[in-house]
Amino acid sequence: MSYCFVLSGFADEIDADLKVQMDVMDQHGIKYMEMRGVNGRNLTDHTLEEVKEIKKQLDQRGFSLSAIGSPIGKIAITDDFNPHLEKFRHTLKIAEIMEAEYIRMFSFFIPKGKDPALYRDEVLKRWRAFLKAADGTGIILLHENEKDIYGDIPERCLDLVESLNSENFRLTFDPANFVQCDVEVYPRAFDMLKKYIEYMHIKDALYDGHQVVPSGQGDGQIEYILKALKEMGYQGFLSLEPHLGNFTGFAELELGTPGADLPEGGPKQFAIAVQALKKLL
Repeated sequence: MSYCFVLSGFADEIDADLKVQMDVMDQHGIKYMEMRGVNGRNLTDHTLEEVKEIKKQLDQRGFSLSAIGSPIGKIAITDDFNPHLEKFRHTLKIAEIMEAEYIRMFSFFIPKGKDPALYRDEVLKRWRAFLKAADGTGIILLHENEKDIYGDIPERCLDLVESLNSENFRLTFDPANFVQCDVEVYPRAFDMLKKYIEYMHIKDALYDGHQVVPSGQGDGQIEYILKALKEMGYQGFLSLEPHLGNFTGFAELELGTPGADLPEGGPKQFAIAVQALKKLL
């Protein structure tokens, strides 16, 4: 495996329980998590005391967070912002306890059928408030290109990163999400955004039907992206976000692969995602 890539993943796709998450991640030799859901709730919905206990359990098993997989920015641009900003401030405190360098975030859902340009100023205003709240923490805010938010296509992702012009604002690049927006992922989206990519989500999808599939079996051009990142000297996380809960087209795991003897479900789907990525690497 290339020295420049560090594997991580969304362990809540394995199971809700933290112990099970760590057990399965250990099987694959992955010691980083992009923590989203833990013990049945989003990490950002836990009290600081609960977060300290989660951190203690992670430390005991030698796990660290690659990022906090927060839902910040995943509300409508027309929703009240103040409570959301308070939730973000709480998330910053969680990141400090968790010693997490990154918080994954979004740029607000745009009303269906409306021109996103109508909401650009409000999106930037809200993101400037996030950056102001995070000032001095050293935490980098990562914007993920999610379908139906302002920054769901590369042009608007570029607009955000150039307009905000902050060292603490960088991009999480998710190939599958661009596929689901019918965008050419490579070379178009990648070349447009490559100098701002701080973090990679490893998720693939098909243009036809937008189904999520194992890495390398879709239209996300992940193999080419990984090669390009390596040539650029990228050193950072590849975070597995399998989303394979309903995927049945990948017949079986290779014998001896961790998870090959497991029944269908989160651990096996995660194993499929790990194997697919390692084949590309």
